[in-house]
Amino acid sequence: MSFPKKFYWGGSVSSFQTEGAWNEGGKGLSIYDVRPTNEAFSDWKVAIDFYHRYKEDIALMKEMGFNFYRFSICWSRIIPNGDDEVNEEGVAFYNRVIDELLENGIEPMITLVHFDMPYHLVKEYNGFASRKVVDLFERYARVCMERFGDRVKHWMTFNEQNLHGMDLKPSNAEVIPEGMDPNQFLFQVNHNVFIAHCKAVKALRELVPDAKICGMVAYGLNYPTSSDPRANMIAALANDFSNNFHIDVFTKGQYPPFMVNYLNKHGWMPIFEEGDEELLGYTVDYMAFSYYSSHAVKAMDYANRDIREVIQEAVVKNEYLDATEWGWEIDPEGIRRVARDIYYRTCKPVFVLENGMSHRETLNENMTVEDDYRIDYHREHIRNLERAIEEDGVECLGYVTWGPIDIPSSQCEIAKRYGFVFVDRTEKEIKELKRYKKKSFNWIAKVFKSNGEDLA
Repeated sequence: MSFPKKFYWGGSVSSFQTEGAWNEGGKGLSIYDVRPTNEAFSDWKVAIDFYHRYKEDIALMKEMGFNFYRFSICWSRIIPNGDDEVNEEGVAFYNRVIDELLENGIEPMITLVHFDMPYHLVKEYNGFASRKVVDLFERYARVCMERFGDRVKHWMTFNEQNLHGMDLKPSNAEVIPEGMDPNQFLFQVNHNVFIAHCKAVKALRELVPDAKICGMVAYGLNYPTSSDPRANMIAALANDFSNNFHIDVFTKGQYPPFMVNYLNKHGWMPIFEEGDEELLGYTVDYMAFSYYSSHAVKAMDYANRDIREVIQEAVVKNEYLDATEWGWEIDPEGIRRVARDIYYRTCKPVFVLENGMSHRETLNENMTVEDDYRIDYHREHIRNLERAIEEDGVECLGYVTWGPIDIPSSQCEIAKRYGFVFVDRTEKEIKELKRYKKKSFNWIAKVFKSNGEDLA
């Protein structure tokens, strides 16, 4: 078995989890600069200081055999308040990063929004609750495409966009208008994000016609716990509502019938402004997904209930799987299932843009980490992805890991480490942020440089 000759191997990160330099280079306040974190955790002011250490980190990526790197642009570093002038210092920083990646043989991919936005847009407009912010996002997207599109040929609008349909926090629209049904508001905001995504797709087609753009979902794969038909139906519905709703809009250009019926039944169908249906027709070139874990759901009565509530109540521990310290069940075969399901549903190439396992770690006396568990995790996921390609005929563009150099988690918890490189800092002590290679560093380099052939 083998991967395609032009297969992408690399890593993914967000700006706020890597860059630091929160008040340098003309950057404006981001929502992450002001949003409180758990008192036991860190904050985002330094992260791993990629802003000043990007050359060192890119050299490590090259040593690991990367030929691909997905990073997000910090909106407030490009347009500080979101509605003011372009910050040329911010543009220059990302130009330096892109050029450094290309000089090291690493193809860059830009994510335009990874849950962040200028704080001014949150405070003044309630984030993506406002169509004004949708238009400002389009302007921001066009600036990035005009400045970076001559070298960047892979683009993504929103990280894990299906999460915008589950919670208001990713959209930074947490103020529900008085008297408005929270669910109606949620789906309206989610629709606004869809329109923002489609405006960016349209802009890329105009400005960088030789570039490719994708949609991305955090794919939560659901299994029934028994042969009870109710458990099987709940698992199918969970996959539809959690994953396929967004996949269908990205690839087919319209809301799927099951979602239209559900929203109309509850009175939550969002308002479509003039031109929205046409905009939804700007579909993606391929489907990207993050995959970390699967879920099991039990049988229960679900008739005449909101299926989203049923799904939450039905999730149980999968007795056949081990889990990480954070309770994420480890299911390598699931990545094959996800790749198959998306490819067969959409007939578009798929791309794994996040995969990995977290663990609490400290340096040993040899100034490394013996992380055999991480090697085992990635080996089995890569094997199953290979089976999806070789046996199931899935067209897959690449396998990209999350946080290949340790970064704080999405909750700003330094202890939750995913990387092949250990960054020496704690929640409260920054230290010198020295980088140390873990045992998995040399293993992943061997895998990537052999195009996935050497998994020993």
